[in-house]
Amino acid sequence: MFFHIERNSIPLLLNFEYFWQNDVGSCLIMKFSDQEAALLRVLQSDAGLSLSDLAEQAGMATSTAWRKVQEFEKLGLIRGRVALLDPAKADVRLCVFATVRLADHAEASIAGFATVIRAHPEIMEAHAISGTADYILKIRCRDVETYETFMTHTLLRSPFVKSVVSSFSLKELKYTTALPL
Repeated sequence: MFFHIERNSIPLLLNFEYFWQNDVGSCLIMKFSDQEAALLRVLQSDAGLSLSDLAEQAGMATSTAWRKVQEFEKLGLIRGRVALLDPAKADVRLCVFATVRLADHAEASIAGFATVIRAHPEIMEAHAISGTADYILKIRCRDVETYETFMTHTLLRSPFVKSVVSSFSLKELKYTTALPL
């Protein structure tokens, strides 16, 4: 199996076992056959399927499906297999998108803020963004009161945070964890 990899804007064709490390981490751009893409789509929709059901739905032999899954795990393409919980049934109905401005942009402040966000499971996602804010956070809480406590006692008391602007999701129109392949 070969993947198309670009390093320093120079396209290369390399065997999947060979790739390089840089300051950001592993750089690997994969091109999939139709069967591989089908296998990955099936895995993204239900990673709990038996190997035979997975292979059947992807249109390949069971041994091929097993080998492909092993290769994708070895390469880090498949990062894990999880159960997706219903937020309402787990009593974390409130979804908040909070934009955060840092007090300054020194390396120590950025690292300190990263430590804060990693320490709190309420923060489900954190992205550095362009624009007037520095980060956007996706936060799940039971209710507005719980969020207000979290925001005032955690985010706003952090020495790394200058300001927080919160927006509450009124209705979820689409949610997926599946990447478009």
